[in-house]
Amino acid sequence: MSNAITVTVPHNLGVEAAKTRISEQLTKMQREYVDKVAHSDVSWAGDVASVRVAALGQTATAQITVLKDLLRIDIQLPWLLAALSGKLQQVISRNADEALRIGHAPQSDASAGRKTP
Repeated sequence: MSNAITVTVPHNLGVEAAKTRISEQLTKMQREYVDKVAHSDVSWAGDVASVRVAALGQTATAQITVLKDLLRIDIQLPWLLAALSGKLQQVISRNADEALRIGHAPQSDASAGRKTP
């Protein structure tokens, strides 16, 4: 049994700019959480990203659809994580909103890599 949640985030960036920012955010998250997950994969087909994350024997999947004025994130959580769906929905919404904010300035790889283990 799994639990599905949907997060929508409005924006005014247009499809290409929103895709760029979401792609940067996904890459950043993969880099930051590499020691916490067994596997993560992101693949794009047009304006839709498919995301798969495996950790602790559980796999969560998401489909991120980028529209000209809206980001729609559909997430399938395994039953073990279903109890955390409300909190996860808040975190995902906040991260997507921050990535799409107009004043957002993406970090360069050099400055992003200065994290101390």
